Amino acid sequence: MNQDNEGDLQSQIEEVEALSSIYGDEWCVIDEASRIFCIKISDDMEEPKLTACLQIILPPDYPSDAPPIYQINASWLRGPERAKLSNSLEDLYAEHAGESILYMWVEKIREFLIEKSKDSGTVNQPDKVNLTAEDLDEDADNLPDFSGLKLNDSLHHFLDHPHEDEETPPIKHGVCITDRRSTFQPHLAQVVTPRQVKMVLEKLYENKKVASATHNIYAYRIFCEDKQSFLQDCEDDGETAAGGRLLHLLQILDVRNVLVVVSRWYGGILLGPDRFKHINNCARNILVEEGYTASTEESAKSGGKSKRPKTKKMK
Repeated sequence: MNQDNEGDLQSQIEEVEALSSIYGDEWCVIDEASRIFCIKISDDMEEPKLTACLQIILPPDYPSDAPPIYQINASWLRGPERAKLSNSLEDLYAEHAGESILYMWVEKIREFLIEKSKDSGTVNQPDKVNLTAEDLDEDADNLPDFSGLKLNDSLHHFLDHPHEDEETPPIKHGVCITDRRSTFQPHLAQVVTPRQVKMVLEKLYENKKVASATHNIYAYRIFCEDKQSFLQDCEDDGETAAGGRLLHLLQILDVRNVLVVVSRWYGGILLGPDRFKHINNCARNILVEEGYTASTEESAKSGGKSKRPKTKKMK
């Protein structure tokens, strides 16, 4: 495998982890080695729902140089309607060539289902798709008292000290996920400046419980209106590649002006790749709870045609 394909494979892994967190039981791994996946998509209307199954094969050079290979399975989807939907997916790929596209595809299909339901009423569907996913144990008890976090060195270079009269943004704390004695908990704050990122992290790390966590992984995205670009960064805190995966989730959800921190207390048993799933699930859960995904869903359902702002990373 050449270096380009290695980069594509890493992008695929991060995208699949994010989609698994976003869609839960609707997302299914058919053959991980062959990069075959499927997702059940519904119209979000009242029962009975109109549904379709999108089956995807990710070629080695996706997303850099090739689109996903796909098939839409729906007994009611025929002729001109199938062509119209396929064309809309291909238009999205052409508009965002070289980018991770699956989230936009799924939401474009969902928009199509909603329009179909409104235009002609829900049709009867004989086939069902059985999807399975591991259930996560969630522990809402004994949430620690939170107030502050190790800072990425780039923040120290970039930031001045906060003004004395500037208040730390409110910090929200999500539900714990516990697996094999390891516990994960997300924290979230709305931030609009790098200075606020620093303030929130310092406030969080003032708490001894958070300070004692084995890892405190974080990522943030701040939208700069004047430059139409994002200021974003992430921190692994010893959990290799976890920060990048968390930032990738924020990018796919297209959330803005938010800092998400996931604390992990290691329980003595190695979790392997499951730890990344728990980190992303924690982050996604608190983003949903605090309403950060609503605007993303509305944007996707309106067609996903808005031009994506440029991004830049703090140095």
